[in-house]
Amino acid sequence: MIVKVYQSVSRHPGEIIFVLCLTTDERKMEAKEWREVCRFVCTWNFWRMSIFWTFSLISSYLQLFLQRFLSEKNSTSFRRSSPSFHPPESVSIPPAVNDSRRPVCVITGATSGLGAAAAKALSMQGFSMVLVGRSSESLAKTLADIKKQNVTAPVKAFVVDVSSFESILKFKASLQSWLLEANMHPSIQLLINNAGILAASSRINPRNYDQMMATNYIGAFCLTKVLLPLLENSPVPSRVINITSFTHRTVSGAKVDKETVTGKCFSRLKSYPFAHVYEYSKCFCNCC
Repeated sequence: MIVKVYQSVSRHPGEIIFVLCLTTDERKMEAKEWREVCRFVCTWNFWRMSIFWTFSLISSYLQLFLQRFLSEKNSTSFRRSSPSFHPPESVSIPPAVNDSRRPVCVITGATSGLGAAAAKALSMQGFSMVLVGRSSESLAKTLADIKKQNVTAPVKAFVVDVSSFESILKFKASLQSWLLEANMHPSIQLLINNAGILAASSRINPRNYDQMMATNYIGAFCLTKVLLPLLENSPVPSRVINITSFTHRTVSGAKVDKETVTGKCFSRLKSYPFAHVYEYSKCFCNCC
């Protein structure tokens, strides 16, 4: 970016004013950006996200509030009708003696946001954390943050593209090798499918699937299927958690077929309906 700088003398002695003037190229670039913003505001994707998603979010919060209110009401009435009822005492789980006996948690999308926050919190609860993400730099930052709050925290990071079947299979082999080298039980106790993207343009992965559908839904399903033997091999009950979105509430009459699940039907459209594709990816993920 080229900016011309002009120096002018102020009316006050000893004070100098610098005036920045935009060049013609910079004005054209700024005008182009404003045109793109205005064009996006006029699209169906923008209004779908700003209106439908807002109502879906409000609806989700109202539903949670109603469920909590009814739960507390039923709990109160149950206590009144059963005066001899005493809630069970909380059981504190003793910390593991060494790293080999710690429960293992695999979390995807651990590079930022909810994934990184969950990884830090679960590490403090005594889990051996396995961080999965596409960016090695972002994974290193999350790993450093976990080590900062607990230097001895067992944590391992793997660069994985969950939209790629080959990358998922490679990750399973690397994970099994790491568990063996660390003298840990060949199992995992918790799998959190948190990875997800929102792409504004159509992207196709090597298998000719829509990138957003492959990451948000197909990848989570395949990763769970591939790691299922390690989950079933756990000496204690294991669990799979799929992080979805309130946006799935806006989907109605979804067709569950190969063309829709792979996102091929969306890539053939003249204008890529990325908001609709994102809703579909979260709708299918919510049904897993």
